[in-house]
Amino acid sequence: MLRLAIAVCVLATFALAQDFKFIIGSPVASQDFQFKSAAFVFRTEGCADPAKSQIGATAEGIVKGTRRSIALKVMASAKPGVYAVVQTWPAEGDWLVSLRGTCADANAGAIVPIRGTGFVRESSKFFSRPATDSEIDAALKALAQGDHK
Repeated sequence: MLRLAIAVCVLATFALAQDFKFIIGSPVASQDFQFKSAAFVFRTEGCADPAKSQIGATAEGIVKGTRRSIALKVMASAKPGVYAVVQTWPAEGDWLVSLRGTCADANAGAIVPIRGTGFVRESSKFFSRPATDSEIDAALKALAQGDHK
């Protein structure tokens, strides 16, 4: 019985360690000169073959009271699983970046608020699936109200 309990704990720990997810950082974190002007960089974790992951991003914003959505190009680094998001959305308004990705049967998503020319790490949210429209709308509303949580 004890061996079964230990085996279950080990398997559960292994399964949790293998979750596909995003980890965000400053452009310097990528150690890639071509990303120095990026809004932020991110890497994937929990993907056995990062080259086979599918990654996408959109900038979601409110400009002068009008909701906008802009498809973004995610730049891949020479290092597998490392990517950059370059700001191609207008400086005016309140913006966030919605990341989504798949690796085999696993999914990941993130909402990354943008303030000025940088991302707000402490307000970012991470999911085991793409963010929903209502989660994006709520994050935009909080950003517009100056809520950094």
